[in-house]
Amino acid sequence: MAKRVAETPTDYERPYRPLPVALLNAAGRAARRVGASGKLDVDSMVAKARRRTGLSSFGDEWFMEPLSVLVRSINEEADLTLLGRMIQRRRIEGALATRLRVEELLRQRPEIREIELGQIVVIAGLQRTGTTTLHRLIASHPEMRAVEAWEGLNPLPLPREEPGDPHARIRQALIAERAIAYLAPAFFAVHPAEHDAPEEDVLLLDVSFMSQSAEATMHVPAYSRWLEDQDHTRAYEEFRALLQVLHWQRPRRHWVLKTPHHMEYLDVVLEVFPTATVVRTHRDPLKSVPSFCSMVAHGRGLFSDRVDPREIGAHWFAKTCRLVERTARVREAADPRRFVDVSYVDLVGDPMAVLGKVYERAGIPFGPDARKAAERTASRNVQHRYGRHVYEPESFGLSREVIEHEMAAYRKRHGIPRE
Repeated sequence: MAKRVAETPTDYERPYRPLPVALLNAAGRAARRVGASGKLDVDSMVAKARRRTGLSSFGDEWFMEPLSVLVRSINEEADLTLLGRMIQRRRIEGALATRLRVEELLRQRPEIREIELGQIVVIAGLQRTGTTTLHRLIASHPEMRAVEAWEGLNPLPLPREEPGDPHARIRQALIAERAIAYLAPAFFAVHPAEHDAPEEDVLLLDVSFMSQSAEATMHVPAYSRWLEDQDHTRAYEEFRALLQVLHWQRPRRHWVLKTPHHMEYLDVVLEVFPTATVVRTHRDPLKSVPSFCSMVAHGRGLFSDRVDPREIGAHWFAKTCRLVERTARVREAADPRRFVDVSYVDLVGDPMAVLGKVYERAGIPFGPDARKAAERTASRNVQHRYGRHVYEPESFGLSREVIEHEMAAYRKRHGIPRE
């Protein structure tokens, strides 16, 4: 008899809480009722990062504006639990510490800025369209480099960590992985956030405080609106510098990047990485849209007791339409030879053929060793290994008719089949 696969919960408004976490958050609510503000403070986090690193210079402090907008939005809109505030404070302090340490490293080793990153493959597809599967398959190539989860969290060696031995960073990432599994056991069925696997390089954009991560994990509409109106060139230039820092530590011939964030600012991506090959993944929007809304709902439940599925549906469906529109507009003005389209159905059905198409367009050899590495990766990353992700658009105030209507041109343009 086949073993029944566990399914993800759909009661998004009542996030799972281990008892110790529930008690901690209750203590936080009680403290706020008697006057404790619980607010994040930019100055105190900056001071903490300076004490933690023993460094003082950030160089150009242009990032203070996005940081201030983000923190204000968190304080006024996100309604975080005590644990949520603790985690976000630690994340921001960690990003500030990274900025200080990168500034010092590049001051000492300016030649890092001259490192060539080789051929770059950018996976710029909508959420839940097979991007993680494709990313891991491409990253398995012996000559390809990706941002792994442990180095996305800590791009530079930690103090007292020996060069070439990142065990301390890997251990910290493993602790973070186990913490997510404890706080939200179902989340891995939605997204396998493994500490030693390739992860979204939006983690590096977090260091500039200009990424979609915040709105994907918290209710921060003011920050989201502000972010959409900004020029992201400076953030992507810093992103490239961080890739050079990672390449300096662990070089390969080529890079593969992946995050839906790249879709929104694809014009900047093409400017900062002028020879990149862009891979566009496509899947039935009736599957991908509610799937991502469910992912956001599960993620927000880590940080807040107030999870509004209908607000998530409205925000992220509008964002999805924006991503599709902006990407199409940029693509129309760009060299068509820089793009390759990948169907989710094809990726699931014949991943090796899809890889061959991507590598051919990027001009990267796909020899026997690369094929064997990809086959090994495919055998490990089987569907539903952490459980079955279940979702319905109606849970998020969306209807199949509305999704179909708004995404009809996108479906027609790329010949996207219904699943």
